[in-house]
Amino acid sequence: MNESGRVYWITGLAGSGKTTIGKQVYTRLKAQSDAVVFLDGDMVREAFGHDLGYSIADRHASAMRNARMCRMLALQGLDVVCATISMFHSCRAWNKANISHYYEIYLRVSKDTLMARNQKELYTGALNGQVQEVVGMDMDFEEPSQPDLIVVNEASASLEAIVTQILKLPE
Repeated sequence: MNESGRVYWITGLAGSGKTTIGKQVYTRLKAQSDAVVFLDGDMVREAFGHDLGYSIADRHASAMRNARMCRMLALQGLDVVCATISMFHSCRAWNKANISHYYEIYLRVSKDTLMARNQKELYTGALNGQVQEVVGMDMDFEEPSQPDLIVVNEASASLEAIVTQILKLPE
């Protein structure tokens, strides 16, 4: 089987804009071809019946599940947009070694901006001791060391400009 599909792996902390940006990348790609799928870490967890928790081991298993699914779909000629925290160097290294058209996009956002966005109230919950196992708070995030693109997604960032930048990666 020839691997012809591309994988756009959009990673960053909760609230960094992964899903919003990923959906827009998907929409733009879908306008050009039907051979595109969008995967979101939360959606994949739901599809598998929430069988994994949020411990380090479960998060690693979930990340590798996403990675293998992306590879499988790409091998079938589909372009995949995957929005996931992907907190492990080992998972991203696996992607680079096993997916030939792999593009890693890291959404870097300041802690102040993440706290202001505070989606799902994860960060305030972690600060108040009500929520545990929050990446970037009580769990380390292994920041991508060699992504194909780093996007600083602060308030001044234009969604359209970010999406255009991502879609230029394969060129």
